[in-house]
Amino acid sequence: MSGADDSGFLIELFSAFAPVAVRRMFSGVGVFTDGLMIALAVDGVIYLKADDSFIPLFQREGQPPFAYQTRDGKRTLNSYWRMPDRLYDEPDELAEWARLALAAAKRTRKPEGGKKIKRTGKRRRS
Repeated sequence: MSGADDSGFLIELFSAFAPVAVRRMFSGVGVFTDGLMIALAVDGVIYLKADDSFIPLFQREGQPPFAYQTRDGKRTLNSYWRMPDRLYDEPDELAEWARLALAAAKRTRKPEGGKKIKRTGKRRRS
């Protein structure tokens, strides 16, 4: 996917979904909407944000999670999964997958302090 790291290409690709912003990150770019990162493009490949409720769709499509090489070996990041190639030519279906990615990003977002809120079920007494 030759243009997948190009800002203009990504903005156009996601246009059926919503306006997106593209920002340089490490060795690729992040795709953002509503202040949340919904996709990662690295080496010409797009990975969509996923969580436990969205990952099975990627698995059914035979798509892998994002992985990268370090000095200590290969690392896998299960929060981003490779977008099926057919979505490059299916803007309406890509928009649906992007909505699912945004929902996953909202469910997994961290509060302002940076740490994820841990819910224990206990309430504080006043």
